[in-house]
Amino acid sequence: MTKIHFTGAASAALMAASLCACTPPPKSADKATVDTGKIADAVKADEDQLTADFNAHDLTKAVSHDAPDIVGMFHGQPNIVGPAADTESTKKMFAAMPDAHIAVADEHVDVASAGDMAVYHATYTFTFTDPKTKKPSTETGNIVAGYKPQADGSWKMEWSIGADTPAAAAPAKS
Repeated sequence: MTKIHFTGAASAALMAASLCACTPPPKSADKATVDTGKIADAVKADEDQLTADFNAHDLTKAVSHDAPDIVGMFHGQPNIVGPAADTESTKKMFAAMPDAHIAVADEHVDVASAGDMAVYHATYTFTFTDPKTKKPSTETGNIVAGYKPQADGSWKMEWSIGADTPAAAAPAKS
């Protein structure tokens, strides 16, 4: 390789390196900046409205928060798949526990950076009259729910998990 070839090759390499180092790659025009805070607020608002609808025992409104392919998983019960199954299950619950009430606390929403999924987490306190014992009961636990955006821009619940947190066991006697 002659000095001219070497110099030309070196110059080309240096130019390419400087272009790569100094010029950021162009941003895709079709990718908008995702406002994760706005999404988190929308999901929290939906959960707050779901709680209000449930506590009002408004079956239609409570189930309206479901995505078409929702899967509900609750301790001690078979999975609920789809809004029709959720409607039937919730209808039975309202009939068996007419005073059912839920309160949530410590709500958090994590949003995927791509803005295509959000996960809601909260603790809950569920109060009701036990249908078997006819005594007031309180259950505490955790709710975790996955949300996805729908074609109309709304966020709907795709899956939810409710798990109770039983009271701690009494310490063993010595």
